[in-house]
Amino acid sequence: MSRTVAIVGRPNVGKSRLFNRLARKRISIVHDQPGVTRDVISARIAEGDYTLLDTGGLGLKGGETPRQLVSASEQQVDFAIEAADVILFLIDGLEGVTGLDESIAQRLRRTRKPVVLAVNKADFGEEKIEIGQAHRLGLGDPIFVSAEHGRGEEALREAILQRLGPITNEDTQADRTAADPLCVCFIGRPNVGKSSLSNRLLESDRLIVSAVPGTTRDAVEIPFQFKGRDGKLHPFRLIDTAGIRAQTKLSSPVEYFSRLRSLDAIKDTDVVFIVLDAMDGVTQQDKAIAGEAVKEHKPIVVVVNKWDLVHSAFKESQGIQGFESERDYREKYERAVFERLFFTPGSPLVFVSAVSGYEVDRMLNSAVRLHRELDRKLPTAKLNEVLAYLAERNPPPAIGGRRFRIYYATQTGNRPFRIRLFCNREEKLTESYRRYLEAGIVDAFGLKGCPILFDLVGKEREPRQPVNPGNPREDSKAPRRSPRNRHKALEKLPQHETLED
Repeated sequence: MSRTVAIVGRPNVGKSRLFNRLARKRISIVHDQPGVTRDVISARIAEGDYTLLDTGGLGLKGGETPRQLVSASEQQVDFAIEAADVILFLIDGLEGVTGLDESIAQRLRRTRKPVVLAVNKADFGEEKIEIGQAHRLGLGDPIFVSAEHGRGEEALREAILQRLGPITNEDTQADRTAADPLCVCFIGRPNVGKSSLSNRLLESDRLIVSAVPGTTRDAVEIPFQFKGRDGKLHPFRLIDTAGIRAQTKLSSPVEYFSRLRSLDAIKDTDVVFIVLDAMDGVTQQDKAIAGEAVKEHKPIVVVVNKWDLVHSAFKESQGIQGFESERDYREKYERAVFERLFFTPGSPLVFVSAVSGYEVDRMLNSAVRLHRELDRKLPTAKLNEVLAYLAERNPPPAIGGRRFRIYYATQTGNRPFRIRLFCNREEKLTESYRRYLEAGIVDAFGLKGCPILFDLVGKEREPRQPVNPGNPREDSKAPRRSPRNRHKALEKLPQHETLED
């Protein structure tokens, strides 16, 4: 990465809060609990055109974070320091300089990279902080900031740009190469292998992978390139998200915000990878997660991870109970996917293994194909023919004695495919019949995995005719006459002969 700035420091000094302030966006999860940030989070800063990295705290001990995750988090900090052109070292102005701060400062001096020393939590002025302690770190004059209230923000931005220097032609060329990337994201339940798949695509241990559910907390965004079947290099932007738990199972504010970050990532992506566990099958939570992507009208690729476990079960052991072979297991799994995820018509289904790399390329090729399909123009004449055929093959249900009827259809947009339907009554279109029409269009035009959105335009209703006061029968809601008034009205009618006459 060109022109990169990494924020480092010990736990709970406000690195994530400062990162969000400099990025002018809530990206990293901010919480008083130490060790919330684990992976390296990145954001592109427009002022100065550089990448800002948020890292986990150095020297975290004890608490709720398992030891293996602490070690993995510090390895991520090492990566950030190595990749950075400038290091932003943040210390806590209220607690003063600690032994751990001095140890980190010594480590940063050995890198011989430009360092900006910032003293956070300076909300009440410099007189609350011992300036001499900060100078003892040997990293130059400190900049007093308040990540929460914005004090010293402009001075800090200027110091960063001064250390970075002017933008070179190489930096401009790198940015041009990465223009307009295809943004994809992995979503799914905790511990289905989203981070493992991301590392396989990146061909590095860029993200922390652990058997501990909930290891990933933030939505981590990383650029990379992929060589497709057409032989061309396709720029990608990958978002690895935290596992989406059911709202009833959220046990802490951190898990709540992790869930929000994952749902926000769906809105910002071009193609969504829904990751399932090959050994667990399709669960109710998988169905709910897929529904979130459908709600945002995003193209979907269904990814079944950990297929290496299925392969090993049939090759090296007694297999899986209830299934004759690996092929039988795959066919029944595929049938279960389309039965449970029926609202994702035609979505590509790919069986992969993050451990062995099995069919991972096919997963990305599916995303490239979907991305291209979203720009197609559907011929109006054929679109109307398809809808007429679908209505003839399976007429819509009658509601209140009348059926939904389409007069004319035309495409009005892409991403998602927006189709305007001129019809008799919008309210007559049921949800099940809507899905039937969507699936029919997807099948007819080969738009597997692409979302369809209908804009309904109903027929204008004729205004109600005025009631003739001389004929109360024209208005069923006309007030009834009293017996006396009815008698007077009968007297005015022409008299007829009776049988007695």
